[in-house]
Amino acid sequence: MPLLIVILGILLLFLLIVRFKLNAFITFIIVSLLVGIAEGMDLEQVVNSIQNGIGNTLGFLILILGLGAMLGKLVADSGAAQRITSKLVEKFGRKNIQWAVVLTGFIVGIPMFYSVGFVILVPLVFTVAAATQLPLLYVGIPMLASLSVTHGYLPPHPAPTAITVMFEADLGKTLVYGLIVAIPAIIVGGPLFGRTLKNIKATPLKEFVNPRVLEDHEMPSMGNSIFTALLPILLIGVATLIELMFPGPFPLKNIILFLGNPVIAMLVSVLVAIYTLGLARGRKMTEVMETVSESIKGITMVLLIIAGAGALKQVLVDSGVSDYIAEMLQGSSVSPLVLAWLIATVIRVCVGSATVAGLTAAGIVLPLIANTGASPELMVLAIGSGSLMLSHVNDSGFWLFKEYFNLSVRDTLRTWTVMETTVGIMGLVGVMILSLFI
Repeated sequence: MPLLIVILGILLLFLLIVRFKLNAFITFIIVSLLVGIAEGMDLEQVVNSIQNGIGNTLGFLILILGLGAMLGKLVADSGAAQRITSKLVEKFGRKNIQWAVVLTGFIVGIPMFYSVGFVILVPLVFTVAAATQLPLLYVGIPMLASLSVTHGYLPPHPAPTAITVMFEADLGKTLVYGLIVAIPAIIVGGPLFGRTLKNIKATPLKEFVNPRVLEDHEMPSMGNSIFTALLPILLIGVATLIELMFPGPFPLKNIILFLGNPVIAMLVSVLVAIYTLGLARGRKMTEVMETVSESIKGITMVLLIIAGAGALKQVLVDSGVSDYIAEMLQGSSVSPLVLAWLIATVIRVCVGSATVAGLTAAGIVLPLIANTGASPELMVLAIGSGSLMLSHVNDSGFWLFKEYFNLSVRDTLRTWTVMETTVGIMGLVGVMILSLFI
């Protein structure tokens, strides 16, 4: 009976979001209330569980996501993203243009939310394709594979960061493992798959043919752009490696670990970006702060959706359903990593949103970590991989790609959907291989 209630609750979640187009945050709260009551919790307990779930989830994330949005906006508005793109294209040349845009998408995609990265980089893809006379999808798919993988796999993006918190995984290790898994996934889903798409004709809508391109003097230098965009990754990565390689105390270790704390790393990076991409380039503080303020508007609903998913997770835990599901799955011969991936995949197909799929799956499989001894970091990556699978007509990213590249629904399924599925499968393969050594 507890499992049936959960299944009905998740079906209701799908129905309200997909069929009735109800806001995802409102849907999560409604479903959390109904599931909790149906599972036998009293009304006050359900409300307290929802409040605790929201508070525990947002306490850490609001810092990471808020600062991450600020950094992404500064990187975009300053022209740093364009500088990275144009310089890599210049260095790689026409023959290796796919690798140039892959690297660009990867560098820019780490600190920047997917939708922001898409809107900023796709007009540059149009420019590059026109300048090199190469098919648009041949150039565009590798860029979008990078953006998609960083969005699904790597902190500080919303879902992987939230799931890392839920699973009490080490964020630094999750990032390092995620990079290892992400690289082959991007290569197969991007450049290799992109080479098969030369015969599918894509033409950008006329509104996007002539995007404003900054002049050279308006952009920061290449070194400044890359350093600022990747500074949080550098700080977190160095701290993680130091902790792994030197478990004992030594001078400055505490300072390095402090700077590598995700919140401090993001804060330091934003402060550096305010100077390197703003004040040092002649912008007034009021202008820079306007950019910072605008950045928060785009993540308000993301934060609420994450909060709603955290509420449902807490209800599942407090009502005992998560333990019940874990006990049921414990006897299964299927790896918990594969189960996590499958659950995330099913929810992704039904709901469309990778963030909702990842967070909902995380709440369901949370007890598996304690009961099976699975690596929480690899569980984060398994769910992230599954959350990218089989994007179709209920995913906003599907329509964003279709409209920008002016494709039919059929061709969008043949290109975008296959690319997303490829990186999702490659992610699972990478996680399973990595699990042999961790």
